[in-house]
Amino acid sequence: MQGFLAVLPEINRLADSAPGFVWRHPSGFGHLSGGELLGDDLITINLSVWDSYEALHDFTYRSMHGRFVLRRSEWFTALTSPTTALWWLTVGQLPTPNDAVRRLRHLRRYGPTPQAFTMRRRFDPHGRREQTHTNWVR
Repeated sequence: MQGFLAVLPEINRLADSAPGFVWRHPSGFGHLSGGELLGDDLITINLSVWDSYEALHDFTYRSMHGRFVLRRSEWFTALTSPTTALWWLTVGQLPTPNDAVRRLRHLRRYGPTPQAFTMRRRFDPHGRREQTHTNWVR
């Protein structure tokens, strides 16, 4: 984790200046601990708001942040999937850590629904399933 914690300020600076970034839940070291919410101090929670899925995707995979994503196995142990829950908010609404945990539990129990979905199986703000296109390179 020391390697991750060392680069976390840079990752957060990248997010703060990324197009479409709206907000990140404040915490002492940049991510929330899963100790209280999930019963495991080794789990970190990233709770952020973006103005669109495309902005989140571009930041996560197409910006410098993508280089850190490729290194995640150096810092983290694989967890039960899914590990990321997405959902729509109304303008001005900010989620709480408890909201995030409820959405993740819903996603794990029921699979992707309009209430909580994944980056690969998404729903629009009206609850309609979005068509996702995956480009596979062989």
